[in-house]
Amino acid sequence: MVTPQDIKGWIEAGLEGAQVEIEGDGHHFDAVIVCPAFAGKSMLEQHKMVYEALGDKMKAEIHALSMKTMAPE
Repeated sequence: MVTPQDIKGWIEAGLEGAQVEIEGDGHHFDAVIVCPAFAGKSMLEQHKMVYEALGDKMKAEIHALSMKTMAPE
């Protein structure tokens, strides 16, 4: 079963400088992600960057992920 710590590690590995907070029950997760790379990007672009960092894990291992994304400023 996927843990919040797993998802946190995957996102942080894929998005340099990201600060990630994850809560969840193994099936549904809520994430707050602050990353310098999000600066100047739309919410859709930010979420796409997170999905890219997670790769195939979004299709197989993570069933539901709700995200709040923002740049540090």
